[in-house]
Amino acid sequence: MESAIPLHLETQRTRHKRVPDDYQPPYPSFVARYKPAVGRVVMAYFGVQYRGATPAAATEALAEIAGLFAGEGGPSHWDRAHYVDQAGHANIVSVAYWDDIARFDAWFVRAREAWTGKHRDGIGTFIEALRPTVARHETLFSSLGRPEGVAVIADGMSGEVQEHAYWGGMRDRIPLSQTDPMSPGGHPELIRDGARLRVQANDNLCLIRSGQDWSDTEASERKLYLDDVEPVLREGMDFLRDDGLAIGCYANRYMQVLSADGKASEKSYGQSWWKSLAALERWAESHPTHVKIFGAAMKYLSTLGPSAKLRLYHEVTVAAADEQFFEYLNCHPKTGMLAAVETVTA
Repeated sequence: MESAIPLHLETQRTRHKRVPDDYQPPYPSFVARYKPAVGRVVMAYFGVQYRGATPAAATEALAEIAGLFAGEGGPSHWDRAHYVDQAGHANIVSVAYWDDIARFDAWFVRAREAWTGKHRDGIGTFIEALRPTVARHETLFSSLGRPEGVAVIADGMSGEVQEHAYWGGMRDRIPLSQTDPMSPGGHPELIRDGARLRVQANDNLCLIRSGQDWSDTEASERKLYLDDVEPVLREGMDFLRDDGLAIGCYANRYMQVLSADGKASEKSYGQSWWKSLAALERWAESHPTHVKIFGAAMKYLSTLGPSAKLRLYHEVTVAAADEQFFEYLNCHPKTGMLAAVETVTA
């Protein structure tokens, strides 16, 4: 049994874990392992937004960002997903990952101007990017063999880890939690740059991407997931999308992952911005919408046991104020972190 915290990031604890040292989790889970030389990672969300049928400008923009990804300094991995937001706008989001900050910084100078520095008729564009130290980040996977998201750029995966399957495990997997409560500081502020709107969010902002992959499931398991689990998950995701602000969730997207040809795959993920890790923990531990998700998932997994083919994962980051970048062009006022700013006037 390994610790989720890599050896080179272990330090003398001043804050205790939620479980004793001899805790044994009831089922296996795994985390991504980076090379010790990797000090930071980048997760950058490039979104295009529109209403109705997909305009030519959106198709062109998606091709343009894919070309930038493939060019010099581009990410080691990226994927693309789609969702319809609370204002009825379609959003297609390309998420890219780097483990070389210098490479990203040089690439981003060009990419930012190409993405949010250029007006396109009929669509909005946005960038939401974090560049956290690895001490501010954690991952968790229910199985090996198919990494997702930031884990694709890691050196590999761990063996079975101890810090999971209990409330508080998410925090205990973040190396910084050994010494720091990661409390939020400050308030999101709007910054205008011509037509572009930037948001300076609070310190210790939290990002979660939490995914499901049912592509390996067979008929009976697939039916159980799609009939009994997915509708409950969608209900919780819709609550966070529409009413999350009151509990500290600035924005939530329930995304359908797109395959390379642009068609919907049998993968999805929820991606949300939270005022703090503590706010996310409170929702997970006690809010009725998540209690229902947890209950449906536990019933599903206990019914199937080790034969379950559903794959689950997540990545969670608690980002310092200087590790964040949010910029929007021609997007509606409830888009992403714009929703965290009390009023956005024209």
